[in-house]
Amino acid sequence: MVKYTLRRLFQAIPTLFGISILTYMIMLAAPGGPVQALAFGPKVTPQQRAELAARLGVNDPFYIQYLRWLLGDDWMRWDEDGDGVADHAVLIPLDANGDGEPEAPGEGKGVLRGDFGRSFYHGKRQVLSVIAERVSATMELGVSSLLVGLVVGLPVGILAAVRRGGVFDNLTRIMSVVFNAIPVFWLGLMLLLLFGGTGLGLLPMGNQCRPVLIGGCPPVWQRLEYLILPTFVIATGEIAGFSRFMRASLLDVSSQDYIRTAKAKGLSERVVWFKHGTRNALIPIATFLGPAITGILSGAAITETIFAWPGLGRLAVESVTQQNYPVVMAVVLFAAVATILGYLLSDILYALIDPRIRLH
Repeated sequence: MVKYTLRRLFQAIPTLFGISILTYMIMLAAPGGPVQALAFGPKVTPQQRAELAARLGVNDPFYIQYLRWLLGDDWMRWDEDGDGVADHAVLIPLDANGDGEPEAPGEGKGVLRGDFGRSFYHGKRQVLSVIAERVSATMELGVSSLLVGLVVGLPVGILAAVRRGGVFDNLTRIMSVVFNAIPVFWLGLMLLLLFGGTGLGLLPMGNQCRPVLIGGCPPVWQRLEYLILPTFVIATGEIAGFSRFMRASLLDVSSQDYIRTAKAKGLSERVVWFKHGTRNALIPIATFLGPAITGILSGAAITETIFAWPGLGRLAVESVTQQNYPVVMAVVLFAAVATILGYLLSDILYALIDPRIRLH
């Protein structure tokens, strides 16, 4: 198991490099660019824009820009006169909005050394610190929605399989189709109109907690009302998926020889279905569970935007709109790592659920 896990992690390295190259190419091909995002002020002269472009290196070839982003720029510096100081990139930092802070990120150590640069917004803070403060909100929403999906979806799928063809089975099949067909943004908006301040006024209109000046949000159990609507919106799709997967898997297992043998021995229906059938039916669920856990880390962009939830999904949408390239690149790589780990977790769950499966 350990060798298999390490081998998969090493195999993921070329995948991450490929994703980073593709994402960087898309960033370069996008309209605008870092110069336009940083020097949008009307007081910025064309000469200052040219200086900023030279300092950022946006006129360099693609592979030079990518290596600078990946490895940093200190390896590219040289000392021509031997005075111990690099002799290039000595332009005065541009302050386009007059806030006393340079508009261009400073020298970076590169992504491989944990430096994603500075955000164009958020007070020019380090990108990792901006992401770190959003992770907890995304984890809070993702874990709650995943737990609701598992706690509700799996029992519903088991009961639907046990009562195949009955009223409950047909009702759950219809509801799963409805939940999968309804767009997330429409469901979120309708719930806000119905239960929010302009409707019944039972639940908050959005955000993670009431606006506070000092100390941040209180513990989650003191603000559950803010978590209900966004959790329900995300959990509807997971409930539909888990219930359908569980039903189909359990019906497939019910035709196996060991199920017929258990019934022939005189075991009760509850023991046959829940003890012998359910465990083996959980194996295909692992396929669905890995990407679902990935969704916890990468964030739900639409839901977080609708409910003004301060998570990674909303940060990604804001960064794309603002052309905040360092944050966009960091979020994409973060989501890529989460996806790879999610599918690796699915493979490991196979072996834990079914001892017959051996990973080498």
